[in-house]
Amino acid sequence: MRTTVPGVRTLVLISILIISLSPAKAQSISTGNGKIEVGLGLGPMFFLGDLGGHYGVGKRFIKDLNIPLTQFSKGLFLNLYPAEFIGFRVAFNQGKLTGDDAIISDDKQGEEQFRKQRNLEFRTNIWEAYGAIEFYPTVFFEQYDGLKGKLRPYGVIGFGAFHFNPQARYYDGSGNATWVDLQPLRLEGQGMAEYPTRPQYSLTQYEVPMGIGFKYFLKDNFYVGLEVLHRKTFTDYIDNVSKDYIDANLFDKYLSPQQSIMAKQLYYRENRYTGGTRPPFPYVGEQRGDPKQNDAYFSTIFKCGWRLNDWNSPNGRAIRQLRCPAYY
Repeated sequence: MRTTVPGVRTLVLISILIISLSPAKAQSISTGNGKIEVGLGLGPMFFLGDLGGHYGVGKRFIKDLNIPLTQFSKGLFLNLYPAEFIGFRVAFNQGKLTGDDAIISDDKQGEEQFRKQRNLEFRTNIWEAYGAIEFYPTVFFEQYDGLKGKLRPYGVIGFGAFHFNPQARYYDGSGNATWVDLQPLRLEGQGMAEYPTRPQYSLTQYEVPMGIGFKYFLKDNFYVGLEVLHRKTFTDYIDNVSKDYIDANLFDKYLSPQQSIMAKQLYYRENRYTGGTRPPFPYVGEQRGDPKQNDAYFSTIFKCGWRLNDWNSPNGRAIRQLRCPAYY
């Protein structure tokens, strides 16, 4: 599967250009409806990586999206607005990602057969935290103060980090399945002397979130919205699949006996799909994943948020005037 989202960066750059070319005297820029927002987000999360997909060679984005593997994410965010056209966001999200070659249809008997027969799977929880900048280009064309009834599209881009831990199902001699962590099994030779260019990967990685969305204000201090947020990552191991097959005998050298048994089953599972028609292990150097592009993921987030009134806004001053003089 391919992992890029064409056009998102372009939209963000267009938003920045509109801001830079627009007049800075629109009435709504000086609105006093609040400088801080807090809110919640909930929605589906999708994995874009080496596992799963559809017919043919893996392609970009939507073509290889497996809807049945959709997971959900939830999160909290805090925004600060020095001006109405720009905001600074801090967000914390938790979600899940999955991928499974078994879901691929084999009706067409094409290039997708490589992935279908590979028969790998994974799941992982995702915890992420990031900071971002939001741009609201239509603010410059608004005709009245206040927020109620306004629809505000925006672009967002930022930088953050996420933590993951890929797992797959190991089947014991009785056929019982147990989910086991994949990173310690070094399935592609990570950290082995025979593969000096493959260091063990970290389970905490950096990301660049970028996306577009809109907000609709039902009240001056409350809105609902929708956001599509893509995460560009700098790792190809969210699904623990990236390069080629190694010599299975190395598992005995570097792992405990129990780990070695698990690794030999989980690094190559074609025989569980074909019924054992090929040798018990693949040829060393055969393709296992695609190292040309890193993994990625994105989410469609349904949001709701609240504006907290600025202390110097008209509402803020009115609240202070209602206080007992003893607390001035």
